[in-house]
Amino acid sequence: MKLEVRGIEEGQPIPEKFAFGVYSEEDHMSFGPNRNPEIVWEGAPEGTKSFAIIMFDPDVPSVADDVNQEGKTVSKDLERVDFFHWLLVDIPANISRIPEGEDSDGVIPKGKEPGPGPIGIRGVNNYTQFLAGNPDMNGTYAGYDGPCPPWNDEIIHHYHFEVHALDVDTLALEGEFDGNDVREAMAGHVLASARVTGTYTLNPDLR
Repeated sequence: MKLEVRGIEEGQPIPEKFAFGVYSEEDHMSFGPNRNPEIVWEGAPEGTKSFAIIMFDPDVPSVADDVNQEGKTVSKDLERVDFFHWLLVDIPANISRIPEGEDSDGVIPKGKEPGPGPIGIRGVNNYTQFLAGNPDMNGTYAGYDGPCPPWNDEIIHHYHFEVHALDVDTLALEGEFDGNDVREAMAGHVLASARVTGTYTLNPDLR
């Protein structure tokens, strides 16, 4: 299979229009346009009955104590974990493109609803946990929400966009399912996959 994420080249920085947070000289970060990029795929094998899309960042600090704290840095030596940014499942087999801005166009405080979206079924991304302590922003975040790594992180973050061709019409996921639920449900059903990786940072020393 071949995947194209339009506007994002393999191994290159992700444009700000796709980001949840953009660099701000005054207060480190401000909200970005948060548009999902257009993605197009081809070459799905015979027997494909649906597609799933996963976008995740494997470079997120496992401990958030120093995240975005003045006078502190998030050490490059800290253990890192996956942070899911986009989960779409049960995409019909006759679909091979998601237009830019179709699943997200702007930051929506308190998030977007999980369940049926413009294309496929939206799962819950990890902004749900990350913003849980912010009274202005806490809520359930589903579908696409773009990069916003800690502005004091010593490493550049990587964002993997993946499309998976599946041998089932549906993963039978309901409610507020997350990235781990999607991975478990896909196990044994993936016929082919493709990935494009972009990078992003809000640390002015790394930009």
